[in-house]
Amino acid sequence: MTTMLNRNFLSKKRRRQIKGGGKPQWRQRRVLPGLPLTLGLSVTYLSLIVLLPLSTAFVESAGMGWREFVQAAFSPRVMAAYKLTFGVALAAALLNAVFGLLVAWVLTRYQFPGRRLIDALVDLPFALPTAVAGIALTAIYARNGWMGSWLDPLGIKVAFTPLGIGVALVFIGLPFVVRTLQPVIEELDAELEEAAAMLGASRWTTFRRVIFPLLLPALLTGFALAFARGIGEYGSVVFISGNMPGKTEIAPLLIVTNLEQYDYAGATAIAVVMLLASFLLLLAINLLQRWSRRRIGHS
Repeated sequence: MTTMLNRNFLSKKRRRQIKGGGKPQWRQRRVLPGLPLTLGLSVTYLSLIVLLPLSTAFVESAGMGWREFVQAAFSPRVMAAYKLTFGVALAAALLNAVFGLLVAWVLTRYQFPGRRLIDALVDLPFALPTAVAGIALTAIYARNGWMGSWLDPLGIKVAFTPLGIGVALVFIGLPFVVRTLQPVIEELDAELEEAAAMLGASRWTTFRRVIFPLLLPALLTGFALAFARGIGEYGSVVFISGNMPGKTEIAPLLIVTNLEQYDYAGATAIAVVMLLASFLLLLAINLLQRWSRRRIGHS
């Protein structure tokens, strides 16, 4: 009887070990507190820092009627600002996707003098205040600036035009693409390229059929991050855009303008539209990251 009890005890203990990953459950130690406490603290912190401030825009706009909301959020002036903001941000993100991939590939695959310096300069838009970036870009691309004095005789105007807005958005969005792609490029196995070359594939075929499909999820994520940052950018754009209504006026500037005129309803209406657009972009980014993890796991 004692032997049978010992065997039953050992079998139950073994089942608990297998269920707990091979270790007894009572020996599993957690560094952080349990789920209820950590989850409660996380939800409370996010509610105070993120949800509560953002909910005020929806609460303020809820007091407006539907007709007033449409007039405030979709007037011709606001629609022109939406078109400019989203259009230029999309163009800048596409440009960053192309050249960000090139920069990430060079910094990861090649060794050359000044590589660490260039790698550090990629993070400069993260550390530099956006207002300082806007002032610097305006001074450089103005008619009497370093670059503007060369471009103006050619009929190319950058400062105070939509092109200047695009330059500013390219400047602040490039690090998102580069930093998203670099870890993926570092993990690429060079033997895949060697195997493709041994099978007779050209360099372009190797890149198109072997390398690019592996980089595509990270590239799309970096593109979405740069696009999301571009539609919400204010500091670096407000100086170089010129802020001409209907021509170079961006949506974030309209929010600030309405607040300065004590038109809180109009400001919150535009803010709600921008928040919904940002939420959709963040949802797309999360879905892309989820797809990327699945794709890498299958490969």
